[in-house]
Amino acid sequence: MQSWRAQGDKITLANGCFDVFHVGHVRYLHAAKQLGGRLVVAINSDDSVRKLKGEGRPVMPADERAEILAALADVDTVLIFDEPDVRGLIREIRPDAHAKGTDYTAESVPERDTVIECGGRVEIVGDPKSHSATEFIDKMERKRQ
Repeated sequence: MQSWRAQGDKITLANGCFDVFHVGHVRYLHAAKQLGGRLVVAINSDDSVRKLKGEGRPVMPADERAEILAALADVDTVLIFDEPDVRGLIREIRPDAHAKGTDYTAESVPERDTVIECGGRVEIVGDPKSHSATEFIDKMERKRQ
């Protein structure tokens, strides 16, 4: 990322679990890329997903989730993080923009203060939150029964 900065590239950070990849994720990441520059996607580690989503999650291991995301044209690099949020990565990367999905407002993003403290801005991107991996998994479970 230092070489990107040296070249004058802007950096956008997006993050999430990306456990069961769906069209909402694609739209979120595409919109984040449209903010300009390089797109860094941080994904929650398996342990972090389990703490956030409960037992039985993640459905897909972190290395496989990272591989899928890295294959997308809009994504420049993928990082896996263990912490409950991305404040540490924000301090390290100092993104120009931190992209969050439409289930947030610019004011409700947990890392908002850290983004601003590091000279960045919070951007809400993607389509309305009408897609959910948790709902998709629940629907599949109901169909199995």
